[in-house]
Amino acid sequence: MSARKTALVVAPGRGTYGKSELGSIGRLHGARFAAQIANFDAQRRDRGQPTVTELDGADRFSVSTHMRGDVAAPLIYAATALDWLSIDRDTFDVVAVAGNSMGWYSALALGGAVSIEDGFRIANAMGLNSQTHGPGGQILLQVVDEGWRPVPGLRERLFDLVADINVRANHTLALSIDLAGMLVFAGNEEGLAALLAEAPPTPGRDPLRLAGHGPFHTPLMFGSSDKAKAELPPSLFGRPALPMVDGRGHVWRRFSSDSADLWDYSFGHQILAPYDFALSVQVAMREYAPDVVILPGPGDTLGGAIAQSLIGIGWQGIASKADFAARQAADPVLLSMGRAEQRGLVTGLQ
Repeated sequence: MSARKTALVVAPGRGTYGKSELGSIGRLHGARFAAQIANFDAQRRDRGQPTVTELDGADRFSVSTHMRGDVAAPLIYAATALDWLSIDRDTFDVVAVAGNSMGWYSALALGGAVSIEDGFRIANAMGLNSQTHGPGGQILLQVVDEGWRPVPGLRERLFDLVADINVRANHTLALSIDLAGMLVFAGNEEGLAALLAEAPPTPGRDPLRLAGHGPFHTPLMFGSSDKAKAELPPSLFGRPALPMVDGRGHVWRRFSSDSADLWDYSFGHQILAPYDFALSVQVAMREYAPDVVILPGPGDTLGGAIAQSLIGIGWQGIASKADFAARQAADPVLLSMGRAEQRGLVTGLQ
């Protein structure tokens, strides 16, 4: 038998379960993981919430329902966790895990720091807790050109502008998530309005206000952090079974990580401070040099940010969108389980 390929698994966050993903949990996992889905459903039912099965099996996708935090988070977690359980371990040796934003809570379960069941409890609670904040939201801006190369000086100009806006009276604005080729800034309504009005021209797309998103990864989320720490005890956490790379680029290792510190980070810094997704991917690649990156579902929208993170460090000579596309065609470095042809390579069920 040929040697297994080493893999980094990256859990997606908000905005990945959309219209195209409706019904995917039942379709892809209903038969094999019926007991696991029943556990998720029971947890939701006990809280008086619509079940994963009901939400995933709805007749139509509703933006007002399915994109809401208390619905999106459990659907995304369920899809990610069940995809994780579907990875063919005879083909892939997972050497580390990471996640984007709310995907960190999925990464906790993938990395073995919490159980799959408790991971759902955490994701479900945080989906609701994430709605506990003052007025505000997030804005997404692109900072790379059509070839996924950085636009000279644009990132620096944006950070200078955000710093200027943040010191104005009644304005709050800060980096929320660094996605390599895109930056997400978050703040109150005054800060967001100023950014939209004063942002320099950006390539590809106009600045985008993310619908239904709060001022995530800023101190404006203190209410969410307080609720999480009150509701989700440290006893849920143990030491990880796999290395986990967080939103600071810090590696939580198997034998040296303190579970109380991990709990404090997950419901403190992770909620209240910027999440550097690009750095987390880059640290994992440099530290563990995996053969491939596996992106579980739902969807595959995080694939661009992963590719741009690799471009940012020139991983194995990949320096542009064209380089990445050529590599994908010849010997894929990124396997997205949201794509049918790549899913089969990961699950071994083609």
